Amino acid sequence: MDLFLSLWLKLFFVLTPFFALTMFLTLSEGYSPSQRQHLACNVALAVSVICLILFFLGGRLFILFGITLDSFRVGAGILLMLSGINLVQGRSGAMNAPEGGGITVVPLAIPIIVGPATIGILLVKGAELSEAAEKLSGCLAMLAAVFCMGLVLLSADVIQKMLGDKGIAVLSRLTGLILTAMAAQMIMIGIQSFFNLAV
Repeated sequence: MDLFLSLWLKLFFVLTPFFALTMFLTLSEGYSPSQRQHLACNVALAVSVICLILFFLGGRLFILFGITLDSFRVGAGILLMLSGINLVQGRSGAMNAPEGGGITVVPLAIPIIVGPATIGILLVKGAELSEAAEKLSGCLAMLAAVFCMGLVLLSADVIQKMLGDKGIAVLSRLTGLILTAMAAQMIMIGIQSFFNLAV
């Protein structure tokens, strides 16, 4: 249960739901409430599929490319740190919707919600959890985090009315602070494990 709760909280913040919310509101400007809800469900489904693939392929990719888990921890930690710093500084990296209006998978699911840092975290967590029970708990925690992120998007209009753009921006920056702390811990674990193996 502790593993589930810990992973759920970490992955929820790694998905940067409040940054995703601001981008969701921007890209779906002009949508009716029912269209936004339909879009939110499709985005959550797309994110779930992408996350499951990354979570279960992590270990195989490390073997294929000959990358150690500790080196990937450091690399993913650096990417997560950069993402957190961007959120804290309020740099959204805003992008326009692609021509044709299809925004579910690109850019909402990838790269806004599942960006490079999220991909790195999912690969690391998928490789770390080797036991079947841990793998199942991690998978359920990940799906729970995606579900909660989907609820945030489903409630986009309500949250915007309650908090306003400034309130959402504050939550996004707080998310950035949490991500930078998680990134620092991940980098330190990777470096510490590397030196322990070297000694």
